[in-house]
Amino acid sequence: MVKVGLEIHQQLATKKLFCDCESDMKEEVLGEFRRYLRATRSEIGEVDRAAKEEELKKRIFRYQITPNTCLVEMDEEPPHPLNTEALKVALTVAEMMNAEVVDEIHFMRKIVIDGSNTSGFQRTALVALNGYIETSFGEVGIPTICLEEEAARKIETKEGEVIYRLDRLGIPLIEIATTPSMSNGEEVKEVAAKIGYILRSTKKVRRGLGTIRQDLNISVEGGARTEIKGVQNLKMLPKYVDEEIKRQKMLIEIARILRDRGVREVKVQPINVTEVFRETKSKIIKNAIKRNWVVYAQPLPGFQGVLKSEKYRLGKELASYVKTVGLRGIFHTDELPAYGITEEELRKIRSILGEDVFVLIASPKNIVDIAIERIVLRANLALEGVVEETRAPLPDGTTEYMRPLPGAARMYPETDIPPVRISAEMLEKIRANLPEMPEEKIKRMVSEDGLAEQVAWQLFRDGLDEIYEELVEICRSPKIVARTLINTLSELEDEGYIIGDLSVLRRVFEEFAKGKFAKEGIPEILKDIAQGKSVEEAIRTHSSQISDEKLRSRIKEVIESHRDLIEERGERAFSPLMGILMKEFRGKVDGKKISSLLKEELSKYLGD
Repeated sequence: MVKVGLEIHQQLATKKLFCDCESDMKEEVLGEFRRYLRATRSEIGEVDRAAKEEELKKRIFRYQITPNTCLVEMDEEPPHPLNTEALKVALTVAEMMNAEVVDEIHFMRKIVIDGSNTSGFQRTALVALNGYIETSFGEVGIPTICLEEEAARKIETKEGEVIYRLDRLGIPLIEIATTPSMSNGEEVKEVAAKIGYILRSTKKVRRGLGTIRQDLNISVEGGARTEIKGVQNLKMLPKYVDEEIKRQKMLIEIARILRDRGVREVKVQPINVTEVFRETKSKIIKNAIKRNWVVYAQPLPGFQGVLKSEKYRLGKELASYVKTVGLRGIFHTDELPAYGITEEELRKIRSILGEDVFVLIASPKNIVDIAIERIVLRANLALEGVVEETRAPLPDGTTEYMRPLPGAARMYPETDIPPVRISAEMLEKIRANLPEMPEEKIKRMVSEDGLAEQVAWQLFRDGLDEIYEELVEICRSPKIVARTLINTLSELEDEGYIIGDLSVLRRVFEEFAKGKFAKEGIPEILKDIAQGKSVEEAIRTHSSQISDEKLRSRIKEVIESHRDLIEERGERAFSPLMGILMKEFRGKVDGKKISSLLKEELSKYLGD
């Protein structure tokens, strides 16, 4: 049995949550400061296990100050009053998801010492409970909807140091959690898309890469909950689900094999084997020794064949644990000899250890002990099967270890922010002005405007539905507007012509509605605008100055000058004649009008 749940994190398009700074990304850096964070005991006297592991990395955090950074983000000033607009957006989403809004909002501090928040904690508050959404496979519960502050933006990771930029810190974030009621990747993808559509319908969410993230919570029967943190690509969700299911089943099988072999506990028994590699041909180890690093071996009796084979990859799990203390990885006997390490060097190490199966690490002297302890810890956890942990998504659909799952010890009350009462009047106003649900909007665009459902959904997914409706109100030509927004703008962009401000479309379609130019002229007008012409100049260049009489006269001239073609083809001469006329009048006269008049005049000519 497989259980999958989702947590969606969506940035809001408002000012920051606890100050008046703008919520956008900045490249300008005004200054910087440094911090070192450490884990502390919670109010119940416990140290959160995830925070404790982060502290072991002993990193310095460097924070870049941007134009939208104030003393709140720098943790030099208490938070300002809660952003009311952000709260209203969260309440709107709660109502759209059939959730029960709480009477009073209380912010909590969530311990986070990976450097992503200057204070060492993130502020988060419960907004609503017990909601649900409808999907093709049934109802999916939404147990909690929270409002919280976004983390700082990671810019670079160096040895012993992480650089963050404070432009993103404090942006309002809605966190939506589902029940673990999904069982496969396609269901997860549908739920994530449905929640995303509801969020976009508020018109108050930020768009673009990184503005919405999905956390996956997955467990298989006999396993444990694993969190995959920060998936950004919706299309990759099924892949991450499938790969995590395979990984957990593999770990359960490895635990059974180790127990059958009588493995009960791996003891910390590191041996310094640096001397074995003094003349090694392994470039990796040779370079490490040149840096005055040491090489250690740790026995793993009973682990042969499970560290790496066609079916098992426990070695990858061990390697991910030492990466958290700054090492790049490990060597182990299931993959050796390789990487320049010879059979003779392995024979010497086996002789020293008195054990055939072992792990090798090349490490700075000051972290070798903790690196060995991490390896032994993960090896012993393998006896349990699947362990609760947070994992990072990798581009190929697999994941790697980040840290243990945090526990209840990471949360405690925020004392700098007073409770916020949710009044009945506020909720009544929100309920009276709820956005149209995505499915209802699509249905209306199809039935009233005659759009294909696929086209309507594309307008919505691309965030173009609002300007679409505005333009249709101006010109009452839904299909032309949709084609312009979906196809024309994309084609022009491919050619290097970008319309940065879509508001120019209002003026273009106002003149189109007056008959100043044909629909064929829209791409050329937009191209001229993209090249720097004013809207008025571009429209004037392509506007029609041709009366019906002049057009008919020109059609007669074309027919007269192509008598031989007409004598040869008869009515089939229409297409080439239409091509000649469209080349001359494209964008200036509606093609339907040209077609109608040409048919009429050609019919008269042939009748004569």
